[in-house]
Amino acid sequence: MKNRLAIEDRLALTDLIAAYAWSLDTGDVEGMIKCFTEDCEVREEVFEDPDIWPGHQGIRDFADHYFGAPGFAGRQHHVTQTQFNVVDDTHVSMRSFAFVTECEGEPPYVLRFTGYYNDIAEKQADGEWLFTRRVIRLWDGEILQNFPEKGQWEPRKRPASLMLRKK
Repeated sequence: MKNRLAIEDRLALTDLIAAYAWSLDTGDVEGMIKCFTEDCEVREEVFEDPDIWPGHQGIRDFADHYFGAPGFAGRQHHVTQTQFNVVDDTHVSMRSFAFVTECEGEPPYVLRFTGYYNDIAEKQADGEWLFTRRVIRLWDGEILQNFPEKGQWEPRKRPASLMLRKK
């Protein structure tokens, strides 16, 4: 495979990104799981300790955590300006800008999150693309290292509404 991605693959990967956001924002756990390989990993590197959600059970736990969080229903995840980098014949890395709006009550709505995704997707034997890894980060820290006095990540305290529930 050349270092360029075929347009069909690029469109399929764009559809994968959209399917994930749509499933997440409509509370569709099974739809989310269908976006990932069985050995996947989702990492949220947002708060002082990263949250790691491995495998399909991890995706279920991720969904359970967020779908039960106050204010989550009504959020919309917007993903844009995705860059694609061919790793090999069956793997592509991607990075995308991400922001989340909270659509509750009357406008104007709240911008809840600004950050980015670093993803690895794998092409399956049937031609379908699935995420194997998704890393969620805020727009701070190392991504801004080229700016004076930037580039250091400041750990954030997790708000009470997003405390992980222990089973």
